[in-house]
Amino acid sequence: MNDFPDFMKNSLNRIDSSQQNTPDIDGYYFEGKDGSQICIWTYFSDRESKENIHEFDEYVFCAAGEYVEIFDGEEHILHSGDELLIPKRTPHHGRVKKGTRTIHAFGGKRIV
Repeated sequence: MNDFPDFMKNSLNRIDSSQQNTPDIDGYYFEGKDGSQICIWTYFSDRESKENIHEFDEYVFCAAGEYVEIFDGEEHILHSGDELLIPKRTPHHGRVKKGTRTIHAFGGKRIV
């Protein structure tokens, strides 16, 4: 697949650019009854994200491309099919290559 399916990209679930940590991306979110969220992102160019911290765990799955998450002084390079857990309260940031698609599950409310 070269893109997420259309049903996952409903405009009602689109993430506003003010809530993005990386420019030039397209994102959508889904909420669980417990307040957890799952977000999908497509990156339209090579980018770097701002450092951020969450009060909950973050799980990252790379669906396509290359996604690099940096924390605790280490680069975690993810390719299609790779996954990573970022523990809560861990300062992290990353890099991404154009065309990458990722799925992030948050143990709390990332998008408000």
